[in-house]
Amino acid sequence: MRLNGRLSKVVLAGLTILAVAGCSREGKLDLSSGVGIAVTRTGCPAVAVPDYTGDMTVFDPANSTAASAIDVVANITNVRSTCNSEGAKIYTEATFDIYAVRSNPRGARSVTVPYFSTVVQGGTAVVAKRVKNVTLQFADGQYRASGSGKAGSYIDAAAARLPEDVIEKITRRRKPGDPDAALDPLADPATKAAVARSTFELLIGFQLTQAQLQYNATR
Repeated sequence: MRLNGRLSKVVLAGLTILAVAGCSREGKLDLSSGVGIAVTRTGCPAVAVPDYTGDMTVFDPANSTAASAIDVVANITNVRSTCNSEGAKIYTEATFDIYAVRSNPRGARSVTVPYFSTVVQGGTAVVAKRVKNVTLQFADGQYRASGSGKAGSYIDAAAARLPEDVIEKITRRRKPGDPDAALDPLADPATKAAVARSTFELLIGFQLTQAQLQYNATR
């Protein structure tokens, strides 16, 4: 539950922006009342690493969090994604690199690190989650090792498309003097909820223990 809470904080932090720029194939949404910026929502989910899940620290002994007990430190970086939004299912694939450093370079060593990929709808609802592993190979005498990971997701295109009445409410041109000319349509709770339901994210991070997550959050 703590992990899901962290995921929701990341998603909700940019909800308004993602809601406008996120997921539909209805064309451009002109959010101005006359002069403004027109943005296009695509069918592709945002891809991100949630707070406190992009780093993993392994201790030896495992019950210590002292600096002198740090064994291996790994981090996720260079996240890249591609998306195919044609058809009934939207497919997104993300790749990323994992770099690791160990404290003792003596001897060849393999270290396996688990990572998750999660599809989140509306900032809070976990639609799907997978856990995979990447094995890092340290050569004898080397402090550093690297590997790569991959994650994919399928999203129902219909679920990622805004309803027509919501699109009309957001894109309707407003003239000076109209009662709602100065109102942000996304301030309406019903409109905001509809946009949230059509917004998806693909989130990637290390599958941490509770102790590892707490260490990342408090260090």
